[in-house]
Amino acid sequence: MSEQHLPLEGVRVLDFTQVMMGPCATQMLADFGADVIKIERPGAGDLSRNFFGETSEEAMNNAVFASLNRNKRSVEINSKSDEGRQMIYDLVAQSDVVVDNFRAGVMKRLGFDFETLKKINPRIICASGTGFGEVGPYAHKGGQDVLAQAMTGVMEKTQDPAIPKSIYPTTLCDYTAGMHMVQGILAALLGREKTGRGQKVGVSLYDSIIAMQMQEAAQWSKHREVLNWAAMPLTGVFDTTDGAVVVVGAFKVNPLQDICKALDIEDLSPEYPNLTAQRANKPYLQGRFRDAFATNTTAYWIERLEEQDLLCAPVKSLGEALDDEQTKANGMLVDMEHPILGHLTLVGSPVHLSEAPVIIRHTPPKLGEHTEEVIRELGLTAEARKEAV
Repeated sequence: MSEQHLPLEGVRVLDFTQVMMGPCATQMLADFGADVIKIERPGAGDLSRNFFGETSEEAMNNAVFASLNRNKRSVEINSKSDEGRQMIYDLVAQSDVVVDNFRAGVMKRLGFDFETLKKINPRIICASGTGFGEVGPYAHKGGQDVLAQAMTGVMEKTQDPAIPKSIYPTTLCDYTAGMHMVQGILAALLGREKTGRGQKVGVSLYDSIIAMQMQEAAQWSKHREVLNWAAMPLTGVFDTTDGAVVVVGAFKVNPLQDICKALDIEDLSPEYPNLTAQRANKPYLQGRFRDAFATNTTAYWIERLEEQDLLCAPVKSLGEALDDEQTKANGMLVDMEHPILGHLTLVGSPVHLSEAPVIIRHTPPKLGEHTEEVIRELGLTAEARKEAV
């Protein structure tokens, strides 16, 4: 697949983002052909480069950074100097999208807010990702994935009231907001085709996780009832002799009867015939399930449950999931040779376009690796480059 067939080929993105939310968005744009120029602080760069508190060349190009920054070019620019600011303005004049995930107001203080940049380029699209939005009582509060979990109701819910509240162990909010940012940027690019004008795109961790709970929010607003999918009485995670199984006891006429049949225990559905009765007696029901699952292997119970057409799955580690044949069949892993780290296997794109499979056009860049290349493209003098960086 030649590069010119990629759907975003010809779109230039100036990427001020760091860590997770913004970089996962700009990487998706880059995967589909956008020329993503990563604007990095001289000598430091994206905060993820110093993720482990080390500054060796290998540490500055660690696997965490690499996982979010393939197919991008890196330019070191001192955005606080007059020369660096002018260099960015020159880039804006030749670009389509500017992306950041700073706190609200930072881009304005730097001189790169939408109102300023659209005077340079009326077609520019400015996408900003914040923790809580750009207005309101939390606008200037530092945003982070765990804080968003805590402040949107996600952390408050557990599978069982006896289970302590805890942090969701992967970056749920960052990734969700990053994908919303991609949607906003693509919608703005399509809109520009009709109007000829750019616009501001805003997303936040807070809004994204509120939006993720649209079903729960509607139920609460209408009935003041907490909808907790993890706490349903016939759904749970159960230890087996060699692992664990998750069962979703729903979407069937009589799932309790089918679970009992699969577990080879007496039919409990006549005694607990509906959701109300099952909720009231959840500890007893789950205890019966737990005792049964503990007597045999995961594979045995998966076979038994699937014979009853019940939704179930083995509980796997990330390593097991990455090694799974389904992961390979879906093309979810991409291999590459990194000039510093050597061989890397990275997670690919979850969006599969038949005419534009994701390929590695640029390895995750070293800090400032493409500064000279971009300077030449802009036609700046050597002296301007010296002052800008």
